[in-house]
Amino acid sequence: MALLTASRPHRGSRLGRTVSLSVAGVYFLVPLLCALAFTVGIGDARQTPSLGAYAAIFTTDGLAQSLGLSLVLAGATIVLVFGLLLPALLTVRLAAPRAKAVVAVVCMLPLVVPAVALGAGITTVLRWATDWLYDSPGFPLLAALQEPGFPVILVLAYTLMALPLAYTTLEAGLNAIDVKVLVEAARSCRASWFRTLFLVVLPNLREALLNTAFLTIALVIGEYAVSALLGFQPFAVWTVAISGSHAQLSVAVSLAGLIGTWLILLAVAKSGRSKAPKEKP
Repeated sequence: MALLTASRPHRGSRLGRTVSLSVAGVYFLVPLLCALAFTVGIGDARQTPSLGAYAAIFTTDGLAQSLGLSLVLAGATIVLVFGLLLPALLTVRLAAPRAKAVVAVVCMLPLVVPAVALGAGITTVLRWATDWLYDSPGFPLLAALQEPGFPVILVLAYTLMALPLAYTTLEAGLNAIDVKVLVEAARSCRASWFRTLFLVVLPNLREALLNTAFLTIALVIGEYAVSALLGFQPFAVWTVAISGSHAQLSVAVSLAGLIGTWLILLAVAKSGRSKAPKEKP
């Protein structure tokens, strides 16, 4: 009787997980299948089903340039996010624990500013700065911030938008290890601060760093509002721009980007998973 009673909750929990996963799968897969049917042409009597929209991805003008720009911006954003957050979080852990609340508030503050408001604010500031800095030594610097080939202003905006996600991810990684003990042990072995950071601390934060990098890449590739308001055309803006004339191609590119994002997520999860040592018999 005890065994039967113990097995019933187990079967109930397994059934609940199965139902939950099934509902979630239907919720996510049905829109994707509908989008796939639209790109292939299923259900449209005016055309024969084909993979022409996916074949056109490799020959469409502007795709490589917009995607390349988004990837370059994502890489620069990741470097800037790490350069700002890692020193701040490690300083809070090692030397200034009372500043933790201030750092948390500053990093989470961008959550209360919508992307449209951020883009509109940056546009207003740039317009004001152009009027005031015209014919002054600061005007070339202002122009460099808005260079179409590499808009630094977008990197700064994306860094602000990525701070909340990066902060929570890195903070969770730091909570999983004892940074102070690791640093004291490395320093007691006469390791320099450079070696302590790159050979002791960062390897223990590998999974958190990879997750932060992935979230930043996903944010930059999918961001539309700020880029469109500032007049640049990275991947998301280009996808919307061609949707009017090439609707199937636009959806096909979006599906390909979504699948690519999933593959990156799987690669990050696999590379970040530490292998447990095998026990010897």
